[in-house]
Amino acid sequence: MNPISFALSMPFDGLAWQWQTILYVVLITAISMLLWTTDLFLRGRRARRHAPEPDELGANRFSWVFLVPALNEEMTIADTVHHLLALPLERRTVVVIDDASDDNTARLLAEIEHDDLTVLRREKPEARTGKAATLNLAYSKMDDYIGDADRAEVITVVVDADGRINEHAPRYVAAHFADDERVGGVQSQVRIYNRKHLLTWFQDIEFGSVGNLFQLGRTGWGTAAMGGNGQYNRLSALDDVSDENGPWRNSLAEDQDLGLRLIIAGWDGRQEVRATVEQQGLPKLRPLLRQRTRWSQGNLQSLALLDDLMHARHPLLARFETCAYLLIPLWQSIIGVGMLVALYLLVTGVAPVWAYGGWWQIVFFYILGFGGTVMGSIASRANRGPKGYLAGFFIGHVYAYYSWMIWPVLIRSVFRQLTERRDWIKTERVPVEDELKDEFDGVEEHKAA
Repeated sequence: MNPISFALSMPFDGLAWQWQTILYVVLITAISMLLWTTDLFLRGRRARRHAPEPDELGANRFSWVFLVPALNEEMTIADTVHHLLALPLERRTVVVIDDASDDNTARLLAEIEHDDLTVLRREKPEARTGKAATLNLAYSKMDDYIGDADRAEVITVVVDADGRINEHAPRYVAAHFADDERVGGVQSQVRIYNRKHLLTWFQDIEFGSVGNLFQLGRTGWGTAAMGGNGQYNRLSALDDVSDENGPWRNSLAEDQDLGLRLIIAGWDGRQEVRATVEQQGLPKLRPLLRQRTRWSQGNLQSLALLDDLMHARHPLLARFETCAYLLIPLWQSIIGVGMLVALYLLVTGVAPVWAYGGWWQIVFFYILGFGGTVMGSIASRANRGPKGYLAGFFIGHVYAYYSWMIWPVLIRSVFRQLTERRDWIKTERVPVEDELKDEFDGVEEHKAA
């Protein structure tokens, strides 16, 4: 075959048209996602270079209200509250919403004596009706915490009961809110502090990839999502999306839902990777799959906002990309089907390796299996220079197996959504152990950039 004929040959020639149709759809989807993630990577690098720097006032320009929902959090709540109370802030209130805990959570909170700590207690039957309800309760009492402060100068911070905010995080976040009055939300970079286990190490890579690729890449367009833990919102922006219950809706992903509605209302969302919040990873597979299923189903619930998103004030490409991001479960499903079909054809001998332009098959499998994870892993380490790029490339190949391991949560979440199951089980905690208290390294990584 001459070079021109070889270049014009199609990768799946010789297969039945049914198989060709499926595989071409999958190939186009996979290549499109690879090009998209490459663009996000480049935009993320630009956003990192042009991130606003804190001024002299820093975090003390604003008043801060930390909201900590707590349901049976005796293993971690004291650690989280002490970290929040230690943050170097002039105007700060920590509000813990005890959602009818029946363990030692209430007793541990009562033992913490500090003027900046407020504990709200919910009782059944109103209690234990979801995270949104607990946050809305604290929001309804906001005037008690801020007095006559300008609501545009008040930053609310959602912190999970196992969260540890880096002491420098508020300074970096404040720079975004001071930079543009239309910034309604800033999401910090989530890290896993007990990342010494293999499964929790994978989770740390997962959060690093999402934050440094999909989130940071969308920051320039003001469409970065909110992620719950370490989520910063301007109080006036929350006012703008509130109904009679408050700004948060009863969704399995109330954080993402809020971020999308802020975008619809005309506010910008940004990602700040220099500001970190550390949380526990799940060292066991079953609780991890349960948690990811809840997140995945919450994403499916957010699809109801697609039409409103397409009419937001942001540029057309930004709106289109946000909708495409919400549809990632669809793109993942297509690629998953393609992988299964390709394996079937290989095992049954219908399309053995090298039978139909063999190098195409190798490239096809490689893009399906490793393209996205390699790009995300490189993005999470790009601030470390050439060594970071190299490490990210190799880690991305290992991380791919983790991403495929949790892929079945998509099937389960779709089934739960179709059968209208909305029940949820809170994320399990493990005791805070001294040997797992890794130092915050978000700022150190920034300095090394």
